[in-house]
Amino acid sequence: MNLFLQATNTPFNYFPIALQIVIAVGFVIVMMAVTHLLGPKRRTEDKLINFESGIPSVGNARQPMGIKYFLVAILFVLFDVEVIFFYPYAVNFRYLGQEGFIEVVLFVAFFLCGFMYIVKKGALDWED
Repeated sequence: MNLFLQATNTPFNYFPIALQIVIAVGFVIVMMAVTHLLGPKRRTEDKLINFESGIPSVGNARQPMGIKYFLVAILFVLFDVEVIFFYPYAVNFRYLGQEGFIEVVLFVAFFLCGFMYIVKKGALDWED
């Protein structure tokens, strides 16, 4: 009778995971406490103001802002993810054959339709 074939699931099997979580949380708490206790505590007016990349703050933060920048950023992410999907095809293009090629062409065609729609709607025009 082989003891390794028996499936025994006891709470002790989870002890290494619990120990690792306790050590990780303990490490974070200890490091935060040590840096709080040993760190400098000089509160000057210059240190308490907001820092924005060295550019002085101008105006109200609640001022409306154009959405074009965010739209272009989201479109970049969308089309960048499209390129990521080409990697599995490039690795397996011989195995996928003609059927895989047709599917990739359809995939690109759908994205090109979306890109043409975006261009026609004027989402990439920066002049207002």
